[in-house]
Amino acid sequence: MPNWTQVTEFVMVGFAGVRETRLLFFTLFLIMYLFTLAENLAIILVVGLDHRLQRPMYFFLTHLSCLEIWYTSVTVPKMLAGFIGVDGGKSISYAGCLSQLFIFTFLGATECFLLAAMAYDRYVAICVPLRYGSLVSWGTCFRLAAACWLVGFLTPILPVYLMSRLTFCGPNVVDHFFCDASPLLALSCSDVTLKETVDFLVSLAVLLVSSAVIAVSYGNIVWTLLHIRSGAERQKAFSTCAAHLAVVSLFYGTLFFMYVRTKVASSINFNKVVSVFYSVVTPMLNPLIYSLRNKEVKGALGRAFSLRLWRGQ
Repeated sequence: MPNWTQVTEFVMVGFAGVRETRLLFFTLFLIMYLFTLAENLAIILVVGLDHRLQRPMYFFLTHLSCLEIWYTSVTVPKMLAGFIGVDGGKSISYAGCLSQLFIFTFLGATECFLLAAMAYDRYVAICVPLRYGSLVSWGTCFRLAAACWLVGFLTPILPVYLMSRLTFCGPNVVDHFFCDASPLLALSCSDVTLKETVDFLVSLAVLLVSSAVIAVSYGNIVWTLLHIRSGAERQKAFSTCAAHLAVVSLFYGTLFFMYVRTKVASSINFNKVVSVFYSVVTPMLNPLIYSLRNKEVKGALGRAFSLRLWRGQ
């Protein structure tokens, strides 16, 4: 039997090819991270304080903003530490690596289901507005949100358990900026066929179920809009879901590319770029999309900012 030594920690390469410009990249990602935190916290506070936004649509938006804060916080601080060479910045324990993988997967799956719940909310508001109060009551909203978080939490249990059963005997260098499944599988000394199959099926189930709800909801929305004769009413109805549709397009476009695959990624550098997009860029863009595309959110932000300036005088 080979003389294997079980790996107890991993070293993340991150963006090793940018040594000369690492301070520039550190500054760029730090600004993006702080901007993401500020934007999402602003939306949470504005929705919580403005009584005009006490509606189901914005209830789900606050959940999405909370999720985005945690989602980006799982990976970015460790990546920033790696850029500036902080002690232990590039290393992570075996347990810490699996924990990061679990939390990141949990939050990603939860976001899929939250976006599906938001699509259902828009479907009821546009297609059956007279029944909106009964179909999307506050009780329904709380149950939907709880279900999204619960199913999201259950999603990574089997994949991460199977990952924990694999043997890692060296090398321990992860060619990524966080503990994602694909670069970890590339380091395993075990047969990863079962693990790859389970990852593919779980990812496919999450994406297909949530995207099917979104597709059916928007299919009905489009059908309803086509039967609205007034162009102004049609534009007004569409504007209520334009921001959500833009966020869905950004998020699902990158996720389908990254995770619905059967083999370990062959282009690691390209995967890093895509991972940066959905784990750093998208959480930063989502609040901007909602604040720029939604008149009610813009109005609430304007009122909050004006009130703060008035009180400061």
